Amino acid sequence: MKILIVRTSSMGDLIHTYPALTDLARHFPDARVSWLAEEGFARIAALHPAVETVIPIAWRRWRKSLASPATWREIGACRRALRDARFDLVVDMQGLIKSAIPARWARAPLAGYDAESIREPLASRCYDKRYPVSRALPAIERNRQLLGRVFGYTPEGAPVFGIAAGERPAWLPAGDYAVLLHATSRASKEWPEENWVALATRLAEEKGWTAVLPWGNDAEKARAGRLAARIPGALAAPKLNLGEAAALLGHARAVVGVDTGLTHLANALDVPLVGIYTDTEPSLTGVVEGPRAVNLGGTGQCPTPQAAWDALFALEGTA
Repeated sequence: MKILIVRTSSMGDLIHTYPALTDLARHFPDARVSWLAEEGFARIAALHPAVETVIPIAWRRWRKSLASPATWREIGACRRALRDARFDLVVDMQGLIKSAIPARWARAPLAGYDAESIREPLASRCYDKRYPVSRALPAIERNRQLLGRVFGYTPEGAPVFGIAAGERPAWLPAGDYAVLLHATSRASKEWPEENWVALATRLAEEKGWTAVLPWGNDAEKARAGRLAARIPGALAAPKLNLGEAAALLGHARAVVGVDTGLTHLANALDVPLVGIYTDTEPSLTGVVEGPRAVNLGGTGQCPTPQAAWDALFALEGTA
């Protein structure tokens, strides 16, 4: 059976789809799974071992140049790639118009959420088969439930992301390190720089851990530099692609991160993890809690460095 999973963006949403693919692979080990994802997240889709092929779509880029003939040539090429793959079934895991329309390009039976289960009910009209899944469930469980209903099984047990990191990056110094994910999409979701400095200084002085600070744009690079200058032994990471970021996270002694995609990637890689939330509710989109991961904070809350320290060293693998 050839299956196309449609989840185009964003990074955290793709990562929240991994456990559903792990369930699917357990029940249908011979299924051939492809994934339609935004070109910038293709590496994230490809990390899951159940995924045979990633088909990139570039809607974020295309919508900025819809008058360009080159854009329409690329759209045509994407449509042909989806059509020529001859999928037996397509599942739109995203539930938006922007995902339902390209899902139809595959010209295969299309399944997705029913109108009561998604933010854009109009998208469900594109589906041949529709399934109810409570919107009150966490994102990971919604994905697991949808695929389970499409393929006729009941997801059981704790979610398993099923991915592994690559080799430890060669540019890292020897010894243990903690990754501090300070960058996020909105200023309201940031943790104050003073808190990062307090936590990381204590990690260096009491544990001997190097603080590593990734970044993704110029503003984040500047913040990483400021923090590294104030934290003993800290290191601002070089520019990383998503595969390199996965390797960095996967070999960390621990990760502390705000509400951002890389925090969810650390969760998927099963490293000791503290998620810091200041403007969103982790009950729906936070990291999956367990012996090696915990959420702190919530809307209008700002966890203290002491709370982060206590949570971190209550986790398995950090003592």
